[in-house]
Amino acid sequence: MKQRTNLIKRTQLFSSLTDNELDQLVNKMIVKQFTKNETILYEEDTNEYMYIILLGKVKVVRTTEDGKEIILAIHQSGSFFGEMSLIDGKTSPASVIATEDSLISIISKTDFFSIIFSQNKITKNLLEILCERLRKSWDTIQLLNFNNAAQRTKMLFLMLSDEYGEKAPEGVILNMKLTHQDISDMTGLTRETVTRVLDKLQKNNEITILKDKYIRLNNNFLQKDINTLL
Repeated sequence: MKQRTNLIKRTQLFSSLTDNELDQLVNKMIVKQFTKNETILYEEDTNEYMYIILLGKVKVVRTTEDGKEIILAIHQSGSFFGEMSLIDGKTSPASVIATEDSLISIISKTDFFSIIFSQNKITKNLLEILCERLRKSWDTIQLLNFNNAAQRTKMLFLMLSDEYGEKAPEGVILNMKLTHQDISDMTGLTRETVTRVLDKLQKNNEITILKDKYIRLNNNFLQKDINTLL
């Protein structure tokens, strides 16, 4: 129970709660294990629950009419999803799939509203997080409007650095695993195009591909004039 409480404490939504408040919250949750590639939430399913990622990583995807998968977001430990459908009563236009074995905590719609109505700190956190996500959605729209493949890729890295960036002497490390296919699905580019762009960025010493598929944005990348991307 204590370990679960500590994991929930890492979630931005509940980070301001006291230990006693967290203990009460844990009692309202169901914890489930999902394996890699297992669908947690199906597109257009009626969503009666909110999901908190205690351990693991998931992707939020939407499939186009021609069958191409577009990644709308990647969430890691400490993130949550499903709250929008609880608030407006509409189904989600995307599916959520585990990209690695994940431990997910689930809160019912009834308990969700009971929590936010009784805890002003959670309501405040929720409003701030929803504003952050709205701004990220605007950035994603801007990204997809770029015709230049290198600009799209750089804009994606800048967006990810806001949430997953970790400062290092050589630059900023994106603290998440990114495959060429992930980048392709997030930018709408083909995998082959992504490979060419990454090769060029590495050749110019703008990025470095680290072990475990982590990417470092080198100081050279950060010093280049990227104001046109913003």
